[in-house]
Amino acid sequence: MKIISIETFTNEYIGLLRLRTDTGEEGWGQTCTYNADITAQVVHKQVAPHVLGLDASNIDALKVRVLEREHKFPGTYLYRALCGLDTALWDMHAKQEGKSVCQLLGGHTNSVPVYASSMQREITPEAEADRFLALKEEYGYQSFKFRVGKECGHDIDQWEGRTEAIVKRVRQVLGDEVTLLVDANSAYTPAKAIEVGHMLQDYGVSHFEEPCPYWQPDWTRQVTEALDIDVSGGEQDHDMRIWQHMVNTKVVNIVQPDVCYMGGVTRTLEVADMAKKANLPVTLHCANLSLVTLFSAHIMGAIPNAGKYLEFSIEGLDYYPWQAHVFKPNFDIQQGRLMMPHKPGWGIELDPEWLALSDYKVSYSGDRF
Repeated sequence: MKIISIETFTNEYIGLLRLRTDTGEEGWGQTCTYNADITAQVVHKQVAPHVLGLDASNIDALKVRVLEREHKFPGTYLYRALCGLDTALWDMHAKQEGKSVCQLLGGHTNSVPVYASSMQREITPEAEADRFLALKEEYGYQSFKFRVGKECGHDIDQWEGRTEAIVKRVRQVLGDEVTLLVDANSAYTPAKAIEVGHMLQDYGVSHFEEPCPYWQPDWTRQVTEALDIDVSGGEQDHDMRIWQHMVNTKVVNIVQPDVCYMGGVTRTLEVADMAKKANLPVTLHCANLSLVTLFSAHIMGAIPNAGKYLEFSIEGLDYYPWQAHVFKPNFDIQQGRLMMPHKPGWGIELDPEWLALSDYKVSYSGDRF
């Protein structure tokens, strides 16, 4: 079962990858979102040449081969590109077994709990609380995440007083029975993060994501040690040395890798296992409704140290129009849970019209199909 071709279908935001073998098997994956057109070039220059013509049976060996052959290029684009190959291989292997990827990983769930995740900082506290309430009533969400501080904000709020105002308003409107999470996106120094954290605790917020610049893990540990609230982080990281440091020194209470930033399912499972040995839960990061959320659901449904819920973006086509018509069936939320597809592999079909409109490139080995 040798890999004979790797195809990419891309636009600026999304990159899909199809892998085919000489035995007629195929699998679909996705590279990381954003600048996907650049990532596609990396696929064909730095990933495909190292795996074409090789046996597709051992996913881990193919991952190692790519990373070792490209060891001079340890940056994010290599891992963004590797994700396309890795997720396509998992799709193909699961289809061969007639199972979903979740089932192939040992999971048996039909759904995973999710939290409604806002991506907006420009929204007012009143508007955010109102749309949360509407979503709670329509889809049964019981957990909500919103933004505090200013992204990479050097202790500055998005506008003066917004952080405390939005925490207070959301709690007031939704009541005490719901779970609240916040994301600071590297907003604070340790002292300011601890100050904000105490305010969050007063309002019963249970999850404080990326309070300090992610490249300052020791700052984040200071916050973790000072607060009773769970501190999470790791979405930006793909370097296993950083992950080992984060886990060994308990930088966070909850590890939060992103499948696509990590380079795929295989390396995400390595971080999950690392966290399991340290008794840390995993709550995967997936901040848009591309295939990253689907990949994450399959993993969360299978790993033994899955956190309480999976991130699920509430931003629609008005905010992210590029999410439209990529695959079907669409995501289905019922009573605050994401229903899992039942078909083998990732359980979805790619939209042929989207594929036809994308930029296409193929790398192949042996006879052209």
